[in-house]
Amino acid sequence: MNVMIGRRLNDRYKILKLIGSGGMANVYLAHDMILDRDVAVKMLRMDFSNDPDFVRRFQREAYSVTSLSHPNIVSSYDVGEEEGLQYIVMEYVEGETLKEYIQRHTPIKPKKVLRIMEQLTAAIAHAHHFQIVHRDIKPQNILINEDGNVKVTDFGIATASTAATITQTNSVLGSVHYLSPEQARGGVANKKSDIYSLGIVMFELLTGKLPFSGESAVSIALKHLQSEVPPPTTINPEIPQSVENIVLKATAKDIFYRYDTADEMKLDLQTALDSDRLNEKPFVIPVNEDETKVIPIIKDIPNSSEADTVVLPISKPNKQKVDQASKKAADQKNKRKKKNSFAKFIIGTFIALLIGGLLAITLIPALFLPEDVKIPDVKDMTYESAVTLLASQGLKINDPKELYDDEIDEGKVVKTSPNIGETVKENSYITIYKSKGKKSGEMENLKGFQYNSLKQRLDEEYKSVKTHYIESEATEGEIVDQSPNEGADIIQDETALDVWISKGTSTIILRDLTGLTKKDVENYASENGLKLNFKEEESETVEKGQVISQSPSSSAEVEEGETINVVISSGKPKEKTKKVTISVQVPYTPSIPNTPQVVEVFIKDKNNNGVKPAITKTITETTTIPVEVTIDPGQTASYKIVKDGQVIADRNVPYPSN
Repeated sequence: MNVMIGRRLNDRYKILKLIGSGGMANVYLAHDMILDRDVAVKMLRMDFSNDPDFVRRFQREAYSVTSLSHPNIVSSYDVGEEEGLQYIVMEYVEGETLKEYIQRHTPIKPKKVLRIMEQLTAAIAHAHHFQIVHRDIKPQNILINEDGNVKVTDFGIATASTAATITQTNSVLGSVHYLSPEQARGGVANKKSDIYSLGIVMFELLTGKLPFSGESAVSIALKHLQSEVPPPTTINPEIPQSVENIVLKATAKDIFYRYDTADEMKLDLQTALDSDRLNEKPFVIPVNEDETKVIPIIKDIPNSSEADTVVLPISKPNKQKVDQASKKAADQKNKRKKKNSFAKFIIGTFIALLIGGLLAITLIPALFLPEDVKIPDVKDMTYESAVTLLASQGLKINDPKELYDDEIDEGKVVKTSPNIGETVKENSYITIYKSKGKKSGEMENLKGFQYNSLKQRLDEEYKSVKTHYIESEATEGEIVDQSPNEGADIIQDETALDVWISKGTSTIILRDLTGLTKKDVENYASENGLKLNFKEEESETVEKGQVISQSPSSSAEVEEGETINVVISSGKPKEKTKKVTISVQVPYTPSIPNTPQVVEVFIKDKNNNGVKPAITKTITETTTIPVEVTIDPGQTASYKIVKDGQVIADRNVPYPSN
């Protein structure tokens, strides 16, 4: 069992379970005992806690993340150290890595890819604004939830010793599949290095594959240096040309041809599916035919995935062969020396004339070349004001272009080409990009989705959300209607959204009411819109005031407004007047044989006073006479049997107990 599980950091963060592991750090799910919320705790591994370099990298990440606040960057809540354990407390994001998402959803539609990439570029642009270069952008460092919202994590390279990471001169360069050429050759990572990695991520989103593969990390890095990223359409021909162009521009080997900023890449993503761009010309890097290029021959080194630094052997020359070759070369040189003297004079003269001509061609016209001009900042100006300012600097203006922008008002300048701040020659042509305002789009379909699963996103993306609850056969909580309707042309953050949510059907499954009090039944009926009809009955078993029975019975389906018949106990039944019958056997005992005997029965009860006989009977044999008495509760009755004037029986009859 992991020794960290159950431990409390700073007497506040209770470690629940391990949820991730890297070469340098482990990530745990924990619970903040003070704020009562789940958090993620990233903790430097114990075997690196005494290494100053690893501690320094870990702390760099901690302080980098705490300076950033963006909806697409994992928030950092706390940084600390306890008993030598370095840790960062971060926002816990439920979902999966973008790598897992790609593996499960490939192929991903371009529209979805663009939405993901817009969020990624926004996050990286925010980091770049604070002069923070991520250096390790890859799907494994990006989290995505079920709503498609992404968050970038791992600012500061964590995987310092894995096979898929290249280290050179003690600088961690990042995961090799997403490595920029300048990082691969040992250069310093910059903002455009992040843009290259974003392009590789976009390539993988569109195709489900990586552009380069190899037997080792080194061989893949060499391909980043030597080979152009293949067009994504060679794998997925359905990708629009405008979308492919973004990948090709972002992954240009020469940083000069990449996007200048992540914001610029985001702007391109936002318009990529516009109808006038879908079939634009393929992005092609201009080829300078006059440039002399040295193309190294670099052989792949197989089976080197476990090595970070590859050392190529240098063979030693044979000394004897070198001496012989040197002597032979010296003899030949002496033979040619005289012959070449005149040729050198002629060549020297020619070179001198050539240099003079070149100086005349280059230096003299330079005196008349136009001056350098720095393009002024015209962003957020009106188009007319921008034209006036640029013209005053000796610049010429091309026809304007338009694009959508979420921040710049319609009609104002978003950017220029060449970019603001660049130096150009006087009389150069400048293209101004005017804002068309926020981009409108089609209203999404919300019907059929559970409102609770969308609530947070809707609140964030729309100006306002108003809910209406109605009865419906749809599942409780399901969105059954919306306004605006699906397909309507809207600007999301300016749209007031109305959604109608199902309360479920009006049919009620009747609960068992037996044993409830009358008050309980009335409350239940009120909550469910039911009517009641009460009736009282005595009961030996159900206490007074509680339900004896109901109709319809429990579990029956009833409609709202239906009447339920309920029988309430009035308590145990009261005692009543009871009738008791006693069978009395009268023997036949005549003084003269075969002479009839007269039998009289006197009864004293509720109905008889015992003065007159209630029964008179003549018998000629032994006879059983039924005697019935009526007795009130708490009273006693009696009867007397007289035969031929003699009393033969006199008995009391008590009120029966049952």
